[in-house]
Amino acid sequence: MTAYQLMSMLGYAFNIVGLLVCLGGLSLARRPRHRWLGRLLAVAGFAIAATPLLAQLFGWAEPAPTGVMPPS
Repeated sequence: MTAYQLMSMLGYAFNIVGLLVCLGGLSLARRPRHRWLGRLLAVAGFAIAATPLLAQLFGWAEPAPTGVMPPS
Protein backbone atom coordinates (compact mmCIF):
# COMPACT_ATOMS: atom_id res chain seq x y z
CA MET A 1 0.00 0.00 0.00
CA THR A 2 1.43 3.36 -1.01
CA ALA A 3 1.40 6.45 1.14
CA TYR A 4 -1.15 8.03 -1.20
CA GLN A 5 -3.56 5.13 -0.77
CA LEU A 6 -3.15 5.26 2.99
CA MET A 7 -3.74 9.01 3.13
CA SER A 8 -6.80 8.76 0.87
CA MET A 9 -8.27 6.11 3.18
CA LEU A 10 -7.49 8.04 6.34
CA GLY A 11 -8.48 11.39 4.82
CA TYR A 12 -12.08 11.07 5.92
CA ALA A 13 -11.08 10.18 9.46
CA PHE A 14 -8.67 13.13 9.63
CA ASN A 15 -11.39 15.48 8.34
CA ILE A 16 -14.03 14.30 10.81
CA VAL A 17 -11.72 14.32 13.83
CA GLY A 18 -10.28 17.70 12.83
CA LEU A 19 -13.76 19.14 12.40
CA LEU A 20 -14.84 17.93 15.83
CA VAL A 21 -11.70 19.30 17.50
CA CYS A 22 -12.10 22.62 15.69
CA LEU A 23 -15.76 22.94 16.69
CA GLY A 24 -14.90 22.07 20.28
CA GLY A 25 -12.18 24.70 20.29
CA LEU A 26 -14.47 27.34 18.82
CA SER A 27 -17.18 26.64 21.37
CA LEU A 28 -14.59 26.79 24.15
CA ALA A 29 -13.23 30.09 22.79
CA ARG A 30 -16.59 31.76 23.42
CA ARG A 31 -15.85 31.74 27.15
CA PRO A 32 -13.52 34.60 28.13
CA ARG A 33 -11.69 32.46 30.66
CA HIS A 34 -10.73 29.76 28.12
CA ARG A 35 -10.31 31.94 25.05
CA TRP A 36 -6.69 31.07 24.22
CA LEU A 37 -7.13 27.36 24.83
CA GLY A 38 -10.14 27.35 22.53
CA ARG A 39 -8.26 29.19 19.82
CA LEU A 40 -5.34 26.77 20.06
CA LEU A 41 -7.72 23.82 19.83
CA ALA A 42 -9.40 25.36 16.79
CA VAL A 43 -6.05 25.79 15.05
CA ALA A 44 -5.04 22.25 15.98
CA GLY A 45 -8.34 20.92 14.60
CA PHE A 46 -7.76 22.75 11.33
CA ALA A 47 -4.25 21.30 11.13
CA ILE A 48 -5.60 17.80 11.74
CA ALA A 49 -8.24 18.22 9.04
CA ALA A 50 -5.66 19.58 6.58
CA THR A 51 -3.13 16.78 7.20
CA PRO A 52 -3.85 14.80 3.98
CA LEU A 53 -3.46 17.91 1.84
CA LEU A 54 -0.37 19.08 3.73
CA ALA A 55 1.20 15.64 3.34
CA GLN A 56 0.92 15.96 -0.43
CA LEU A 57 2.08 19.57 -0.38
CA PHE A 58 5.25 18.82 1.60
CA GLY A 59 5.99 15.64 -0.34
CA TRP A 60 5.36 13.12 2.42
CA ALA A 61 2.79 11.38 0.18
CA GLU A 62 2.71 11.22 -3.58
CA PRO A 63 -0.09 13.16 -5.27
CA ALA A 64 -2.95 11.39 -6.99
CA PRO A 65 -1.81 9.30 -9.94
CA THR A 66 -3.16 10.58 -13.23
CA GLY A 67 -4.00 8.64 -16.33
CA VAL A 68 -2.85 9.24 -19.87
CA MET A 69 -3.42 12.79 -21.11
CA PRO A 70 -6.13 12.96 -23.77
CA PRO A 71 -5.05 14.12 -27.22
CA SER A 72 -5.58 17.80 -27.84
